[in-house]
Amino acid sequence: MAQHNSAIGNDFSDSSVHADVKDYYGKRLQKTSDLKTGACVAPAQPLPAFIREALKKVHPEVSNKYYGCGLVVPESLEGCRILDLGCGSGRDCYMLSLLVGEKGHVTGIDMTEAQLEVARKYMDYHTKEFGYKEPNVSFVQGYIEALSAAGLGKNSFDIIISNCVVNLSPDKKQVLVEAYNALKDGGELYFSDIYSSGRLTEEIKNHKVLWGECLGGALWWKDLLQLAEEVGFSQPRLVTATVVAVDNKELQDVLGDFKFVSATYRLFKVPKGKTKTCQVIYNGGITGAEDNFQFDCHYAFKTNEVVQVDGEAACILRHSRFAEDFTFQPPGGSCEPCCAKLRADTVDPFDLASLSGTRGGCCSTKSADCCK
Repeated sequence: MAQHNSAIGNDFSDSSVHADVKDYYGKRLQKTSDLKTGACVAPAQPLPAFIREALKKVHPEVSNKYYGCGLVVPESLEGCRILDLGCGSGRDCYMLSLLVGEKGHVTGIDMTEAQLEVARKYMDYHTKEFGYKEPNVSFVQGYIEALSAAGLGKNSFDIIISNCVVNLSPDKKQVLVEAYNALKDGGELYFSDIYSSGRLTEEIKNHKVLWGECLGGALWWKDLLQLAEEVGFSQPRLVTATVVAVDNKELQDVLGDFKFVSATYRLFKVPKGKTKTCQVIYNGGITGAEDNFQFDCHYAFKTNEVVQVDGEAACILRHSRFAEDFTFQPPGGSCEPCCAKLRADTVDPFDLASLSGTRGGCCSTKSADCCK
């Protein structure tokens, strides 16, 4: 696939936004309770047992200094090479380093040295805790808008994750361009972030506290769809969404009528062109989804059940790491014409959040039927 030419080179330097974010997360915030809103923290939600066990093995200081709007754990991770954008203190990196196994690898990139100091401090601790001979995690100081400048090569990663970080960037499109280039063909960008109900005012975008709290830099969710298409990704697949509560009156007065949602999307680097609907059968066996695989808010696959999927979903399943987890009917043959009625309608994350009936700063509530 064609690669995008990065507009940011080796001379990339701090903008005022980067400097403010570094100050906010490196100096002003010392623990989760220092946050002024619930946007950057995840309320308690039921987690799969294997993820709970992995999180228990992460050192307490790493967890205590971590800020995120959800839990970013895609499926089928064994042996994968993963990049975490804005890894912070490294909680997700260490948790994922256990899930990918010794043959996999996790790289974390962050621009805030104070956060990376915490992450690097416990590399030996987690290597021993996981029973590995060598560390399978590394940390790089750099910018998510300049992955290549940080030494992260093109076509290098199976999966890129991000947890409530893209909103902190002043150039979201450049983040997507760099992520697209860093992914292998068939790779996935799986990320949780904060989205707004409309394009925010300059007053809100220039408010340092709101930006640091992951609200001032939030994209209008429709702009994400447009940016993803421009960069070359598949149509973003909405996985989960939860309303973000802003209980601080002073900040709420500045925000006015704008609403916010924390949502998880998955974007794939797969071929484009005419798409055909298809019948697929989930073969089962993915860790944590042995019998039921919730792909997005449209599709929940049960083992050995035939499911008709839209053309883009079929393309993703055929060309991504999930290809061996599905049987396509007829085997290797043609599916329905591209003019077939079945298609993946764009889902408003605020509608999904209202159906889920939850409130907070997390995107981990799933509903199998909410978008059907």
